[in-house]
Amino acid sequence: MENGAGRDDGSGKEPSGRPRRATVYSLIVGMAFIALIAVAGINTISTKNKGVLGSTSENDMPLAQFAVPNARTGASGDANIAQDDCDAARIPCPSGNRRTPACRVDVPGALRVCDFFDRPLVLSFWFTRGGDCENQEDVFERAYQRYKDDVNFLAVDVRDSTSEVQDLIRSHHWTHPVGLDRDGALSNLYRVGGCPTFVYAYPGGIFQATSIGKLGDQQFFSKVDALIASSKQRAATVR
Repeated sequence: MENGAGRDDGSGKEPSGRPRRATVYSLIVGMAFIALIAVAGINTISTKNKGVLGSTSENDMPLAQFAVPNARTGASGDANIAQDDCDAARIPCPSGNRRTPACRVDVPGALRVCDFFDRPLVLSFWFTRGGDCENQEDVFERAYQRYKDDVNFLAVDVRDSTSEVQDLIRSHHWTHPVGLDRDGALSNLYRVGGCPTFVYAYPGGIFQATSIGKLGDQQFFSKVDALIASSKQRAATVR
């Protein structure tokens, strides 16, 4: 009579109750694969929306409104992305807790994007995980110093700690405004997929273009020059 040794009872275990070697090997390989995917994605931010801003039909559309804590003041809280018109907004207002629209927030230490709409505007979304974003913020700072009389600049850090961002501001001697998107809600709204993501807008907060990834000084200055020129042309056409 057979004693059952070596039989497969469909349980995936050896008779002793231990997982089969193949099963253990598969688990190890699977875990390693997951780790590889995590490393491969270190220079991106996940987003629920498809495509980066500007990859569809946003041209000449208003930018989504937001208010963020000023990194320099250490203001608490997450980004407010509630829009003026709750019924028409792509990000609906919470039904049980309707928030003050972002551009009507009156809180010390808040940076409201609408306050930057009086001129052409350049937004920089950046983070410290991988890539070369700190150096790109240096490029952003040099552009700010060069164009600040004609163009508004606002940087938004995504998901880094306040103390870390404040240390970077001090060590790099940045003088441009820097806000905090602590929970990533704003970066998801703007479909930020790489570091840095620069968003260019006409006066009034009208979307013009997006660029993602590393730019040298002259490359970035050329994009700002193009924004200024097209803003003037647009203003003349509207008149």
